[in-house]
Amino acid sequence: MRVKVDIECTPEEARAFLGLPDVSVLQQSIMKDVEGRMRAGLASMDPDALLKMWMPGAGAGWDQVQKAFWDQFAGGKKGESK
Repeated sequence: MRVKVDIECTPEEARAFLGLPDVSVLQQSIMKDVEGRMRAGLASMDPDALLKMWMPGAGAGWDQVQKAFWDQFAGGKKGESK
């Protein structure tokens, strides 16, 4: 034997029927706090700082490549002027 019962109600009505506490006020205050912390964290981060944090050695490697390029470029100029 099967019994199927369909109940249409809002989440608030279901919580009240089951005797669960209403935590919507608490949830809203926590979400405001989380949003404030996220906004403060995002405001303090700039793209350069994020890249340095995510890839600490990437900047140093790029500086070495750039220096080698400029050394080769300057070396070629000196050879042409002789």
